[in-house]
Amino acid sequence: MKRLASIAGLLLCGLALAPASSRAQGVDQTLQRIDQLQELAPARQRALNLARNTAVKLNGGLSVYMPAACMFSSGGSGGSCLVQTNSRGFLFRFNGGTPGWQQLGNTPTLTTEILISPDGRTVSQLVYNGPLR
Repeated sequence: MKRLASIAGLLLCGLALAPASSRAQGVDQTLQRIDQLQELAPARQRALNLARNTAVKLNGGLSVYMPAACMFSSGGSGGSCLVQTNSRGFLFRFNGGTPGWQQLGNTPTLTTEILISPDGRTVSQLVYNGPLR
C-alpha cells in the first residue's frame, strides 16, 4: 500500500508540471490506474498462494517438495515466477525440489507452470508439472 501511495505521489507531482488542460485528464487517468492496481493486488496475492499450494499438494507436500523462493515473495508479487498477467489470469512458472534445494544451491528437480483465474480463486489450467524442461 505504501508503494502505491509513493507511485501515486510521484505521478501526481509530474502532472503538476503539465499544462492545465491536460493536467485534469492526467489526474483522472492516474487515479483510475491506481484504483486498478489496488484491485489487482489482492487477486495477485490469492493467485500466488493458490499456485504455490497447488504445486505443493501435487508434488507430495512440504516434507518432500519445496517451490522456488519467488513463490513466497512478500507483497504477493510472484517476482520472476509470475510470467504473465492478462485477461485469462495469472500465469506462474517456477521450479521446485526437495526441501532446502535452493538455499543449499542444489539443482531443482521439477517445474510447474500453472494458470490461475483473474480473481485468483481457481486453477484455470495446469499447463505443466513434471521434470525440468
